[in-house]
Amino acid sequence: MYLKKLVPFVTICLVGVLLSCQSESDVLYPENEILAPTLAAKNLVKVKRVRQALDLGLAGEFAILSQSGVTDVYPSIITGDVGSSPITGAAILVTCAEVEGTIYSVNAAGPLPCVVNSATRLTTAVGDMGTAYTDAAGRSNPDYLELGAGNIGGFTLEPGLYKWTSPLIIPADITISGGPEDVWIFQISQTLIMSSAVRITLSGGAQAKNIFWQVAGAVTLGTTSHFEGIILGKTGINMLTGATSNGRMLAQTAVVLQMATITQP
Repeated sequence: MYLKKLVPFVTICLVGVLLSCQSESDVLYPENEILAPTLAAKNLVKVKRVRQALDLGLAGEFAILSQSGVTDVYPSIITGDVGSSPITGAAILVTCAEVEGTIYSVNAAGPLPCVVNSATRLTTAVGDMGTAYTDAAGRSNPDYLELGAGNIGGFTLEPGLYKWTSPLIIPADITISGGPEDVWIFQISQTLIMSSAVRITLSGGAQAKNIFWQVAGAVTLGTTSHFEGIILGKTGINMLTGATSNGRMLAQTAVVLQMATITQP
């Protein structure tokens, strides 16, 4: 009789030990991510992933960097460097007076008298831009998948990795909330459209330099809208009349400005 009572007890204990071992072995450390597990009462507790920022390399020294040129409806205001490669400087249509920084070209063409011929610098920067785009697109295990079904108007976005396979629209104001060291990476497989007069607001010390928007399709920022963060665009980036941005426009095709304002973070 004693043995019959003892056997179920021993079985339960063994199952508990096995489950405890499994819960620890299941903790993964994906590439490009850091997990911060802690021990509490001898049980392993999973803590939210801390994402690593993208390394922009030399591309991180440009407010605007494109491969197909920069078009402009005067006047725009650009605080930071501007460059385009491999297309010639003739495709950089901003004026010297609109840029508080250096305008780089692969040849002697471009806005005079301020254009600087630096093909080597631009080749490196464009290469770094492509590497950063690939890194952003390749980050795995998103914290948020298809949030809002592609409509994030009115949302408050915490730090993390976000992924959408649909177009992303921002039809109403949003807030990006987190600390000064936190990182946001937004993977967008199609287009990104921000409506006119809509604003992105940062709170809690969040910094635009740690916010990355990787967009495969075209980006359109509506009239008088305000954007925060670094856009890595595979297609075009369009800033409509009066749009402003605290960030960088890094495009594998063209950047189009219409009396827009860009300030690098």
